[in-house]
Amino acid sequence: MKGLSQIQVLQFSFGTLLGLCLLLHALSSCDLLHVIEHHRNASIAALWCFALTALLYIRSRPRGVFMVDYSCFKPDFDQKASYEVCEYFVRRSQRFSTVSEEFMRGIYLKSGLGDETYVPPFIFNHDYEAKLSSAIEEAEQGMFGAITDLLAKTNVPVSEIDHLIVTSGVFAVTPSLSSRIVNRFGMKESVRTFNLNGMGCSSGVASIDLAGRILRNRRKGSYALVVVTESISQNWYFGDNRSMLVTNCIFRLGTAAVLLTNRKSESVKLELIDSLRTHHGADDRAYRAAIQEEDEHGTVGFSLTKDLIRVAGEGLRAHLRVFAPRVLPYSQLLAYVYAAAKSKLLVSGSAAKPYVPDFTSAFEHICIHTGGKAVIENIARVLKLNDDVTEPSRMTLHRFGNTSSSLVFYEYAYFEAKKRVKKGDKVWMLAFGTGFKVCSLVWKAMHDSSLDQSNPWSDCIHRYPVKAW
Repeated sequence: MKGLSQIQVLQFSFGTLLGLCLLLHALSSCDLLHVIEHHRNASIAALWCFALTALLYIRSRPRGVFMVDYSCFKPDFDQKASYEVCEYFVRRSQRFSTVSEEFMRGIYLKSGLGDETYVPPFIFNHDYEAKLSSAIEEAEQGMFGAITDLLAKTNVPVSEIDHLIVTSGVFAVTPSLSSRIVNRFGMKESVRTFNLNGMGCSSGVASIDLAGRILRNRRKGSYALVVVTESISQNWYFGDNRSMLVTNCIFRLGTAAVLLTNRKSESVKLELIDSLRTHHGADDRAYRAAIQEEDEHGTVGFSLTKDLIRVAGEGLRAHLRVFAPRVLPYSQLLAYVYAAAKSKLLVSGSAAKPYVPDFTSAFEHICIHTGGKAVIENIARVLKLNDDVTEPSRMTLHRFGNTSSSLVFYEYAYFEAKKRVKKGDKVWMLAFGTGFKVCSLVWKAMHDSSLDQSNPWSDCIHRYPVKAW
Protein backbone atom coordinates (compact mmCIF):
# COMPACT_ATOMS: atom_id res chain seq x y z
CA MET A 1 0.00 0.00 0.00
CA LYS A 2 3.06 2.28 0.12
CA GLY A 3 2.58 5.46 -1.88
CA LEU A 4 -1.14 4.94 -2.50
CA SER A 5 -3.59 7.77 -1.99
CA GLN A 6 -6.57 7.49 0.36
CA ILE A 7 -8.86 7.22 -2.69
CA GLN A 8 -6.82 4.30 -4.06
CA VAL A 9 -6.90 2.54 -0.69
CA LEU A 10 -10.68 3.00 -0.51
CA GLN A 11 -11.02 1.71 -4.07
CA PHE A 12 -8.96 -1.35 -3.22
CA SER A 13 -10.97 -1.98 -0.03
CA PHE A 14 -14.24 -1.60 -1.92
CA GLY A 15 -12.99 -3.96 -4.63
CA THR A 16 -12.03 -6.54 -2.02
CA LEU A 17 -15.43 -6.26 -0.30
CA LEU A 18 -17.20 -6.57 -3.66
CA GLY A 19 -15.12 -9.62 -4.43
CA LEU A 20 -16.14 -11.30 -1.20
CA CYS A 21 -19.79 -10.59 -1.96
CA LEU A 22 -19.41 -12.10 -5.43
CA LEU A 23 -17.64 -15.07 -3.93
CA LEU A 24 -20.49 -15.70 -1.47
CA HIS A 25 -22.97 -15.39 -4.31
CA ALA A 26 -20.99 -17.85 -6.38
CA LEU A 27 -20.86 -20.31 -3.50
CA SER A 28 -24.63 -20.21 -3.31
CA SER A 29 -25.12 -20.70 -7.05
CA CYS A 30 -26.10 -24.00 -8.52
CA ASP A 31 -23.04 -24.26 -10.78
CA LEU A 32 -20.44 -24.04 -8.04
CA LEU A 33 -22.48 -26.21 -5.67
CA HIS A 34 -22.71 -28.73 -8.45
CA VAL A 35 -18.92 -28.71 -8.81
CA ILE A 36 -18.45 -29.12 -5.07
CA GLU A 37 -21.09 -31.86 -4.93
CA HIS A 38 -19.61 -33.57 -7.95
CA HIS A 39 -16.10 -33.72 -6.57
CA ARG A 40 -17.25 -34.11 -2.97
CA ASN A 41 -13.94 -32.69 -1.88
CA ALA A 42 -13.65 -29.64 0.32
CA SER A 43 -10.16 -28.93 -1.00
CA ILE A 44 -11.57 -28.24 -4.46
CA ALA A 45 -13.95 -25.65 -3.02
CA ALA A 46 -11.08 -24.04 -1.12
CA LEU A 47 -9.06 -23.90 -4.32
CA TRP A 48 -11.92 -22.15 -6.11
CA CYS A 49 -12.18 -19.62 -3.27
CA PHE A 50 -8.46 -18.93 -3.39
CA ALA A 51 -8.45 -18.53 -7.17
CA LEU A 52 -11.39 -16.12 -7.15
CA THR A 53 -9.88 -14.04 -4.36
CA ALA A 54 -6.50 -13.88 -6.13
CA LEU A 55 -8.17 -12.88 -9.40
CA LEU A 56 -10.16 -10.11 -7.73
CA TYR A 57 -7.01 -8.82 -6.01
CA ILE A 58 -5.05 -8.74 -9.26
CA ARG A 59 -7.85 -6.91 -11.06
CA SER A 60 -8.35 -4.30 -8.30
CA ARG A 61 -4.76 -3.46 -7.39
CA PRO A 62 -3.24 -0.26 -8.88
CA ARG A 63 -1.04 -0.74 -11.93
CA GLY A 64 2.56 0.31 -12.25
CA VAL A 65 3.38 3.54 -14.12
CA PHE A 66 6.33 3.83 -16.49
CA MET A 67 7.95 6.54 -18.57
CA VAL A 68 8.30 5.34 -22.15
CA ASP A 69 10.50 8.32 -23.05
CA TYR A 70 10.65 12.13 -22.92
CA SER A 71 11.81 14.99 -25.10
CA CYS A 72 13.15 18.45 -24.21
CA PHE A 73 12.66 21.14 -26.83
CA LYS A 74 15.72 23.10 -27.95
CA PRO A 75 14.95 26.28 -29.95
CA ASP A 76 16.81 27.34 -33.04
CA PHE A 77 20.32 28.73 -32.81
CA ASP A 78 19.16 32.25 -33.74
CA GLN A 79 17.08 32.45 -30.53
CA LYS A 80 20.09 32.25 -28.25
CA ALA A 81 20.42 35.17 -25.85
CA SER A 82 23.89 36.13 -24.70
CA TYR A 83 24.38 38.93 -22.21
CA GLU A 84 25.08 41.24 -25.15
CA VAL A 85 21.74 40.35 -26.81
CA CYS A 86 19.84 40.93 -23.57
CA GLU A 87 21.53 44.27 -22.95
CA TYR A 88 20.85 45.36 -26.53
CA PHE A 89 17.16 44.51 -26.19
CA VAL A 90 16.78 46.33 -22.87
CA ARG A 91 18.43 49.55 -24.02
CA ARG A 92 17.00 49.71 -27.54
CA SER A 93 13.45 49.15 -26.25
CA GLN A 94 13.68 52.40 -24.24
CA ARG A 95 11.10 51.00 -21.84
CA PHE A 96 13.27 51.04 -18.70
CA SER A 97 14.86 53.75 -16.61
CA THR A 98 18.64 53.90 -16.30
CA VAL A 99 18.36 52.72 -12.69
CA SER A 100 16.33 49.67 -13.75
CA GLU A 101 18.79 48.88 -16.54
CA GLU A 102 21.69 48.85 -14.08
CA PHE A 103 19.69 46.78 -11.59
CA MET A 104 18.93 44.11 -14.23
CA ARG A 105 22.55 44.18 -15.33
CA GLY A 106 23.68 43.38 -11.79
CA ILE A 107 21.09 40.60 -11.38
CA TYR A 108 21.96 39.01 -14.72
CA LEU A 109 25.70 38.96 -14.06
CA LYS A 110 25.11 37.22 -10.70
CA SER A 111 22.32 34.93 -11.92
CA GLY A 112 24.41 31.94 -13.00
CA LEU A 113 23.04 32.09 -16.57
CA GLY A 114 25.43 31.58 -19.46
CA ASP A 115 25.39 33.02 -22.98
CA GLU A 116 23.44 30.19 -24.66
CA THR A 117 19.98 30.41 -23.09
CA TYR A 118 16.98 30.96 -25.37
CA VAL A 119 14.42 33.78 -25.52
CA PRO A 120 11.09 34.22 -27.39
CA PRO A 121 11.10 35.40 -31.03
CA PHE A 122 9.50 38.77 -30.15
CA ILE A 123 12.76 39.83 -28.47
CA PHE A 124 14.30 40.14 -31.92
CA ASN A 125 11.43 42.17 -33.40
CA HIS A 126 11.78 45.91 -33.92
CA ASP A 127 8.64 46.99 -32.05
CA TYR A 128 9.57 45.01 -28.89
CA GLU A 129 5.89 44.32 -28.22
CA ALA A 130 4.74 40.89 -27.08
CA LYS A 131 1.27 40.42 -28.53
CA LEU A 132 -1.04 37.47 -27.96
CA SER A 133 0.14 36.03 -31.26
CA SER A 134 3.72 36.16 -29.95
CA ALA A 135 2.79 34.17 -26.83
CA ILE A 136 0.88 31.57 -28.86
CA GLU A 137 3.75 31.24 -31.31
CA GLU A 138 6.17 30.65 -28.43
CA ALA A 139 3.96 28.01 -26.76
CA GLU A 140 3.19 26.15 -29.99
CA GLN A 141 6.82 26.19 -31.08
CA GLY A 142 7.88 24.39 -27.90
CA MET A 143 4.90 22.02 -27.60
CA PHE A 144 4.75 20.89 -31.22
CA GLY A 145 8.53 20.51 -31.44
CA ALA A 146 8.81 18.40 -28.28
CA ILE A 147 5.81 16.18 -29.14
CA THR A 148 6.99 15.56 -32.71
CA ASP A 149 10.40 14.45 -31.46
CA LEU A 150 8.88 12.28 -28.72
CA LEU A 151 6.50 10.46 -31.07
CA ALA A 152 9.36 9.81 -33.50
CA LYS A 153 11.48 8.31 -30.71
CA THR A 154 8.78 6.08 -29.21
CA ASN A 155 6.98 4.99 -32.41
CA VAL A 156 3.70 5.15 -30.48
CA PRO A 157 0.82 6.18 -32.78
CA VAL A 158 -1.15 9.25 -31.73
CA SER A 159 -4.30 7.12 -31.92
CA GLU A 160 -3.11 5.09 -28.91
CA ILE A 161 -2.82 8.10 -26.56
CA ASP A 162 -5.78 8.01 -24.15
CA HIS A 163 -4.96 10.99 -21.91
CA LEU A 164 -3.39 14.39 -22.60
CA ILE A 165 -2.26 16.68 -19.78
CA VAL A 166 -0.88 20.11 -20.67
CA THR A 167 0.49 22.54 -18.11
CA SER A 168 1.71 26.12 -18.32
CA GLY A 169 2.58 28.01 -15.19
CA VAL A 170 1.20 31.43 -16.15
CA PHE A 171 -0.08 31.30 -19.74
CA ALA A 172 -3.70 30.45 -20.61
CA VAL A 173 -5.46 30.87 -23.95
CA THR A 174 -8.73 29.88 -25.67
CA PRO A 175 -8.99 27.39 -27.34
CA SER A 176 -6.82 25.72 -24.72
CA LEU A 177 -3.28 24.51 -25.28
CA SER A 178 -4.49 20.91 -25.14
CA SER A 179 -7.09 21.64 -27.86
CA ARG A 180 -4.34 23.07 -30.06
CA ILE A 181 -2.36 19.84 -29.65
CA VAL A 182 -5.41 17.69 -30.40
CA ASN A 183 -6.04 19.74 -33.54
CA ARG A 184 -2.43 19.76 -34.71
CA PHE A 185 -1.81 16.01 -34.27
CA GLY A 186 -5.33 14.76 -35.09
CA MET A 187 -5.87 12.95 -31.80
CA LYS A 188 -8.86 10.62 -31.37
CA GLU A 189 -12.24 11.89 -30.18
CA SER A 190 -12.17 9.83 -26.98
CA VAL A 191 -8.91 11.37 -25.71
CA ARG A 192 -9.31 12.85 -22.23
CA THR A 193 -7.64 16.28 -21.94
CA PHE A 194 -6.59 18.33 -18.93
CA ASN A 195 -5.18 21.87 -18.66
CA LEU A 196 -3.27 22.98 -15.57
CA ASN A 197 -2.52 26.69 -15.23
CA GLY A 198 -1.27 29.05 -12.54
CA MET A 199 0.77 26.43 -10.66
CA GLY A 200 4.17 27.92 -11.43
CA CYS A 201 7.37 25.90 -11.62
CA SER A 202 5.90 22.88 -9.79
CA SER A 203 3.27 22.15 -12.44
CA GLY A 204 5.50 19.78 -14.43
CA VAL A 205 6.02 17.45 -11.48
CA ALA A 206 2.36 17.85 -10.45
CA SER A 207 1.24 16.87 -13.96
CA ILE A 208 3.26 13.66 -13.84
CA ASP A 209 1.70 12.90 -10.46
CA LEU A 210 -1.78 13.42 -11.95
CA ALA A 211 -1.01 11.23 -14.95
CA GLY A 212 0.31 8.51 -12.65
CA ARG A 213 -2.87 8.51 -10.57
CA ILE A 214 -4.98 8.23 -13.71
CA LEU A 215 -2.96 5.39 -15.25
CA ARG A 216 -2.86 3.31 -12.07
CA ASN A 217 -6.60 2.75 -12.34
CA ARG A 218 -7.01 2.38 -16.11
CA ARG A 219 -6.90 -0.65 -18.39
CA LYS A 220 -3.49 -2.11 -19.02
CA GLY A 221 -1.76 -0.60 -22.03
CA SER A 222 -3.10 2.93 -21.63
CA TYR A 223 -0.92 5.89 -22.60
CA ALA A 224 -0.80 9.42 -21.18
CA LEU A 225 1.02 12.31 -22.86
CA VAL A 226 2.18 15.08 -20.51
CA VAL A 227 3.30 18.37 -22.07
CA VAL A 228 5.09 20.84 -19.79
CA THR A 229 5.55 24.29 -21.29
CA GLU A 230 5.64 28.00 -20.56
CA SER A 231 5.15 31.20 -22.54
CA ILE A 232 7.08 34.15 -21.17
CA SER A 233 6.39 36.58 -24.04
CA GLN A 234 3.42 38.35 -22.48
CA ASN A 235 4.93 38.09 -19.01
CA TRP A 236 7.99 40.16 -19.88
CA TYR A 237 7.86 43.08 -17.45
CA PHE A 238 8.29 46.64 -18.72
CA GLY A 239 8.41 48.71 -15.53
CA ASP A 240 10.63 49.74 -12.65
CA ASN A 241 9.49 47.49 -9.79
CA ARG A 242 12.62 45.64 -8.73
CA SER A 243 10.93 42.47 -7.48
CA MET A 244 9.29 42.15 -10.90
CA LEU A 245 12.40 42.96 -12.93
CA VAL A 246 14.13 39.82 -11.62
CA THR A 247 11.96 37.55 -13.80
CA ASN A 248 13.31 39.26 -16.95
CA CYS A 249 16.80 38.18 -15.94
CA ILE A 250 16.34 34.47 -15.17
CA PHE A 251 13.33 33.01 -17.08
CA ARG A 252 13.99 31.47 -20.49
CA LEU A 253 12.38 29.18 -23.10
CA GLY A 254 11.82 25.48 -22.42
CA THR A 255 9.27 22.71 -23.03
CA ALA A 256 9.22 19.01 -22.20
CA ALA A 257 6.94 16.23 -23.47
CA VAL A 258 6.68 12.95 -21.53
CA LEU A 259 4.93 9.72 -22.58
CA LEU A 260 3.71 7.48 -19.73
CA THR A 261 2.08 4.06 -19.75
CA ASN A 262 0.84 1.46 -17.27
CA ARG A 263 2.29 -1.48 -19.21
CA LYS A 264 5.80 -2.62 -18.39
CA SER A 265 7.97 -3.52 -21.35
CA GLU A 266 11.62 -3.75 -22.31
CA SER A 267 11.50 -0.32 -23.94
CA VAL A 268 10.33 1.78 -20.95
CA LYS A 269 12.93 4.12 -19.50
CA LEU A 270 11.83 4.82 -15.90
CA GLU A 271 9.32 3.50 -13.39
CA LEU A 272 7.39 5.99 -11.23
CA ILE A 273 7.55 4.50 -7.73
CA ASP A 274 6.44 7.39 -5.51
CA SER A 275 5.21 11.00 -5.56
CA LEU A 276 4.29 13.65 -3.02
CA ARG A 277 2.72 17.11 -3.25
CA THR A 278 2.44 19.50 -0.30
CA HIS A 279 0.68 22.87 -0.34
CA HIS A 280 1.65 25.69 2.06
CA GLY A 281 -0.70 28.38 0.74
CA ALA A 282 -2.54 28.70 4.07
CA ASP A 283 0.42 30.81 5.22
CA ASP A 284 -0.01 34.35 3.84
CA ARG A 285 3.74 34.89 3.49
CA ALA A 286 4.12 31.67 1.51
CA TYR A 287 1.08 32.54 -0.61
CA ARG A 288 2.50 35.95 -1.60
CA ALA A 289 6.16 34.93 -1.96
CA ALA A 290 5.78 34.71 -5.75
CA ILE A 291 2.70 36.36 -7.22
CA GLN A 292 1.46 37.97 -10.44
CA GLU A 293 0.04 41.45 -9.87
CA GLU A 294 0.11 45.07 -11.01
CA ASP A 295 2.80 47.49 -9.95
CA GLU A 296 2.06 51.01 -8.69
CA HIS A 297 1.53 52.20 -12.29
CA GLY A 298 -0.82 49.38 -13.29
CA THR A 299 1.77 47.40 -15.25
CA VAL A 300 1.37 43.64 -14.80
CA GLY A 301 4.40 41.72 -13.63
CA PHE A 302 5.47 38.64 -11.73
CA SER A 303 6.78 39.61 -8.31
CA LEU A 304 9.46 37.51 -6.59
CA THR A 305 9.58 38.86 -3.03
CA LYS A 306 12.47 38.81 -0.58
CA ASP A 307 10.59 36.17 1.42
CA LEU A 308 10.87 33.63 -1.43
CA ILE A 309 14.14 32.01 -0.33
CA ARG A 310 13.01 31.72 3.30
CA VAL A 311 9.59 30.40 2.26
CA ALA A 312 11.22 27.83 -0.02
CA GLY A 313 13.41 26.62 2.85
CA GLU A 314 10.50 26.34 5.29
CA GLY A 315 8.29 24.66 2.70
CA LEU A 316 11.04 22.16 1.89
CA ARG A 317 11.52 21.25 5.56
CA ALA A 318 7.78 20.66 5.99
CA HIS A 319 7.71 18.60 2.79
CA LEU A 320 10.63 16.46 3.96
CA ARG A 321 8.93 15.61 7.25
CA VAL A 322 6.39 13.66 5.18
CA PHE A 323 8.71 12.58 2.36
CA ALA A 324 11.75 11.36 4.32
CA PRO A 325 10.10 8.40 6.14
CA ARG A 326 8.85 7.12 2.77
CA VAL A 327 12.22 7.03 1.02
CA LEU A 328 15.10 6.98 3.49
CA PRO A 329 16.79 3.72 4.56
CA TYR A 330 16.21 2.57 8.15
CA SER A 331 19.75 3.52 9.17
CA GLN A 332 19.08 7.18 8.37
CA LEU A 333 15.69 7.14 10.09
CA LEU A 334 17.19 5.65 13.25
CA ALA A 335 19.96 8.25 13.21
CA TYR A 336 17.34 10.99 12.94
CA VAL A 337 15.31 9.59 15.85
CA TYR A 338 18.46 9.32 17.97
CA ALA A 339 19.48 12.92 17.18
CA ALA A 340 15.97 14.20 18.00
CA ALA A 341 15.94 12.30 21.34
CA LYS A 342 19.41 13.57 22.19
CA SER A 343 18.42 17.20 21.57
CA LYS A 344 15.45 16.79 23.92
CA LEU A 345 17.73 15.58 26.72
CA LEU A 346 20.20 18.46 26.44
CA VAL A 347 20.54 20.84 29.35
CA SER A 348 18.37 23.94 29.03
CA GLY A 349 20.23 26.80 27.36
CA SER A 350 22.24 24.58 25.04
CA ALA A 351 21.06 23.41 21.64
CA ALA A 352 22.20 20.87 19.12
CA LYS A 353 22.18 21.49 15.40
CA PRO A 354 19.19 19.83 13.72
CA TYR A 355 20.07 16.49 12.18
CA VAL A 356 19.82 16.41 8.40
CA PRO A 357 19.46 12.90 6.89
CA ASP A 358 21.71 11.94 4.02
CA PHE A 359 19.36 11.83 1.03
CA THR A 360 22.14 10.60 -1.22
CA SER A 361 21.79 7.28 0.65
CA ALA A 362 18.29 6.96 -0.85
CA PHE A 363 18.93 8.39 -4.33
CA GLU A 364 21.75 8.05 -6.83
CA HIS A 365 20.60 11.19 -8.70
CA ILE A 366 18.77 14.32 -7.54
CA CYS A 367 17.18 16.87 -9.90
CA ILE A 368 17.00 20.01 -7.77
CA HIS A 369 14.65 22.85 -8.64
CA THR A 370 16.59 25.25 -10.90
CA GLY A 371 14.71 28.33 -9.75
CA GLY A 372 17.81 30.49 -9.56
CA LYS A 373 21.28 30.56 -8.06
CA ALA A 374 20.03 31.54 -4.59
CA VAL A 375 17.37 28.81 -4.63
CA ILE A 376 19.89 26.11 -5.54
CA GLU A 377 22.30 27.28 -2.86
CA ASN A 378 19.54 27.35 -0.23
CA ILE A 379 18.37 23.82 -1.05
CA ALA A 380 21.96 22.61 -0.94
CA ARG A 381 22.34 24.22 2.49
CA VAL A 382 19.11 22.72 3.87
CA LEU A 383 19.91 19.23 2.57
CA LYS A 384 23.68 19.52 3.07
CA LEU A 385 24.45 18.62 -0.53
CA ASN A 386 27.90 19.09 -2.03
CA ASP A 387 28.75 20.56 -5.43
CA ASP A 388 28.81 17.16 -7.12
CA VAL A 389 25.13 16.61 -6.27
CA THR A 390 24.04 20.10 -7.33
CA GLU A 391 26.12 20.06 -10.52
CA PRO A 392 23.24 19.14 -12.91
CA SER A 393 21.03 21.85 -11.43
CA ARG A 394 23.72 24.52 -11.66
CA MET A 395 24.72 23.53 -15.17
CA THR A 396 21.09 23.49 -16.35
CA LEU A 397 20.65 27.02 -15.05
CA HIS A 398 23.83 28.05 -16.87
CA ARG A 399 22.87 26.43 -20.21
CA PHE A 400 19.09 26.90 -20.34
CA GLY A 401 18.17 29.34 -17.56
CA ASN A 402 15.00 28.92 -15.52
CA THR A 403 12.66 27.14 -17.96
CA SER A 404 9.95 27.00 -15.28
CA SER A 405 8.05 23.73 -14.88
CA SER A 406 10.02 21.77 -17.51
CA LEU A 407 13.42 22.33 -15.90
CA VAL A 408 13.67 18.99 -14.01
CA PHE A 409 13.58 17.12 -17.33
CA TYR A 410 16.45 19.21 -18.72
CA GLU A 411 18.34 18.22 -15.57
CA TYR A 412 17.61 14.54 -16.06
CA ALA A 413 18.76 14.92 -19.67
CA TYR A 414 22.09 16.15 -18.24
CA PHE A 415 22.47 12.91 -16.25
CA GLU A 416 21.71 10.89 -19.38
CA ALA A 417 24.09 12.93 -21.52
CA LYS A 418 26.84 12.19 -18.99
CA LYS A 419 25.78 8.49 -19.03
CA ARG A 420 25.56 8.47 -15.24
CA VAL A 421 22.24 6.66 -14.86
CA LYS A 422 22.52 2.90 -14.34
CA LYS A 423 19.80 0.27 -14.24
CA GLY A 424 18.15 0.23 -10.80
CA ASP A 425 19.26 3.77 -9.86
CA LYS A 426 16.70 5.92 -8.07
CA VAL A 427 16.08 9.50 -9.20
CA TRP A 428 14.47 12.26 -7.13
CA MET A 429 12.86 15.21 -8.96
CA LEU A 430 12.13 18.16 -6.64
CA ALA A 431 10.22 21.29 -7.71
CA PHE A 432 8.68 24.39 -6.13
CA GLY A 433 5.66 26.33 -7.32
CA THR A 434 3.65 29.43 -6.61
CA GLY A 435 0.99 29.17 -4.00
CA PHE A 436 3.36 27.89 -2.32
CA LYS A 437 3.86 24.25 -3.33
CA VAL A 438 6.61 21.63 -3.02
CA CYS A 439 6.40 18.52 -5.22
CA SER A 440 8.51 15.36 -5.49
CA LEU A 441 8.74 12.44 -7.90
CA VAL A 442 10.73 9.25 -7.33
CA TRP A 443 11.77 7.19 -10.36
CA LYS A 444 13.67 3.93 -10.81
CA ALA A 445 15.83 3.52 -13.92
CA MET A 446 14.98 0.48 -16.04
CA HIS A 447 18.12 0.72 -18.24
CA ASP A 448 21.56 2.29 -18.33
CA SER A 449 21.40 5.77 -19.85
CA SER A 450 22.86 6.77 -23.19
CA LEU A 451 23.25 9.97 -25.20
CA ASP A 452 20.93 10.26 -28.20
CA GLN A 453 20.98 13.01 -30.80
CA SER A 454 17.71 14.55 -29.59
CA ASN A 455 19.10 15.10 -26.10
CA PRO A 456 19.24 18.92 -25.58
CA TRP A 457 22.81 18.57 -24.31
CA SER A 458 24.08 16.56 -27.28
CA ASP A 459 25.99 19.44 -28.88
CA CYS A 460 27.59 20.86 -25.74
CA ILE A 461 27.88 18.22 -22.99
CA HIS A 462 31.62 17.93 -23.62
CA ARG A 463 32.01 21.48 -22.28
CA TYR A 464 30.24 20.79 -18.98
CA PRO A 465 30.55 21.23 -16.10
CA VAL A 466 31.88 24.77 -16.43
CA LYS A 467 33.95 26.21 -13.61
CA ALA A 468 32.63 29.76 -13.62
CA TRP A 469 29.13 29.84 -12.19
